[in-house]
Amino acid sequence: MAFGKFDKSLDKEIFSETISFETTRITVGVFSYNDGEKKLQISRENMSQDGQWSFAKLGRMFKDEAEKVIPVMEKALEKM
Repeated sequence: MAFGKFDKSLDKEIFSETISFETTRITVGVFSYNDGEKKLQISRENMSQDGQWSFAKLGRMFKDEAEKVIPVMEKALEKM
């Protein structure tokens, strides 16, 4: 199956909530691309020493992060 170029204008945000920690933030979202099936997205941003946010691989979460992210994921599932 061939995929075309991603078009941000076709990506509809259904739900989004960000949980902030000391130097990182995790966003849970539900998106639908080109009116397709809704999908859950979890992303992490880390704050650099100069105060700028940059995307990072979510990878592993600490227990306190998971405890705060799971209830937001449950809210997101209600939107799917």
